[in-house]
Amino acid sequence: MKSRAPQPQTPGLRALREDDCRACCDKLNAYLLKFKIAPQLNMDEFKHWMLTQQGVVYSYVVEDPITKELTDMFSFYALPSSILGHDKHKALSAAYCYYYFNTKTPLPVLMTDALILAKHLSFDVFNALDILQNDEFLKELKFGIGDGNLQYYLFNWRAPFVQPSQVGLVLL
Repeated sequence: MKSRAPQPQTPGLRALREDDCRACCDKLNAYLLKFKIAPQLNMDEFKHWMLTQQGVVYSYVVEDPITKELTDMFSFYALPSSILGHDKHKALSAAYCYYYFNTKTPLPVLMTDALILAKHLSFDVFNALDILQNDEFLKELKFGIGDGNLQYYLFNWRAPFVQPSQVGLVLL
């Protein structure tokens, strides 16, 4: 008997729709104010970067089943890589944790659902940087530590030295 693939567990989880964008943009911007280096997106930017585009970016929201309020959002983007010199495998499909906010669902639960959805979309691996509040789920969800450090060079910006947990900027 073949076992069923895991399914997301958060009630009210669904894909982000265009009519969700105003509420989600406002909540994401409010969340990003917690960080020393983070963007503030206008509506056009939010739609451009967050609305699902197959093969590029995937965004989901949690809609409270009773109040219909959007309480949480997460997104991830695709970054495929070529595999050179292998007879069987030619590409690696990687998903990267992008932007999120959570007001009701614990972050590890939200990210577990992100992992499940990425698997359903046939991603081979799910990566997350040690920025934002990712330390709340990285160990619990058994993410392996990478072999390097990500270094941002923000051309022509005056930026203070910050710890990774003070960075709310995810670059593509």
